[in-house]
Amino acid sequence: MDTTPQLTRIHPTALIDPGAELARDVEIGPYCVIGANVELGEGVRVLSHVVIDGHTSIGAHTIVHPFASLGHTPQHLSYKGEPTKLVIGTNNVIREHVTMHIGTAQGGGVTRVGSHSFFMAGCHVAHDCVLEDHVILTNNVALGGHVHVGEYANIGGLSGVHQYVRIGKHAMIGGVSGVDKDVIPYALVMGNRARMNGLNIVGLRRRGFSREDIRSLRTAYGLLFSQGGTMAERLNEVADLFSTHTGVMDIINFIREESSRSICTPAAGNGNGHSG
Repeated sequence: MDTTPQLTRIHPTALIDPGAELARDVEIGPYCVIGANVELGEGVRVLSHVVIDGHTSIGAHTIVHPFASLGHTPQHLSYKGEPTKLVIGTNNVIREHVTMHIGTAQGGGVTRVGSHSFFMAGCHVAHDCVLEDHVILTNNVALGGHVHVGEYANIGGLSGVHQYVRIGKHAMIGGVSGVDKDVIPYALVMGNRARMNGLNIVGLRRRGFSREDIRSLRTAYGLLFSQGGTMAERLNEVADLFSTHTGVMDIINFIREESSRSICTPAAGNGNGHSG
């Protein structure tokens, strides 16, 4: 990377280890601390009082707001100082007091955050999490270790997600929810403990899903969570009916994937897929 001083804007109160790698046009504000194994991509802005440590890389044009703490050791009793990583993609907004930790050797060694995502104040991304692109974590969301969040998922404020939970693409988690089961793609869930409340219809409409696609997803949802037969039988039935529908097959494949968690299901009387 090009570390020519005149191509960066570094406040005189910032402490930057000589081993850090800074790309072109990086901005580092007052009282920031940047560790020896940190890589900042082109146009990254670290506004003030931010601490970035560990083997951490941040992609181009990401903005980190005051008092965020990125790349510190995981909150895991088995961590013994292994050189694990935090990898953050491009064009993210990381607001005040957000914390993101490096991975663990037991969990694959990398905490991975995608691109074009928005992390509101006070969020926590624990060790070994994987977040895909266009994710929104609202204020004070806490993700336990090894959580996987699909693209365009939106997690409401003050919600907590248990370790190893998977949240599917385009899912919406209502505020103040406790999520301890996997959430299928396109679902709307809420509550403590969270239960499914239909599909994320508002989100799907905002992202340009057609009426026909939404109708198919609703029909598939209703069949999957009806009372007839076993889940395996219903999965096979819906897969046969919608084998060419990408969205429905996203749900089928998600449920069929191996997981340490069960699937979040609808509350009684809410299996028709018309919520949202």
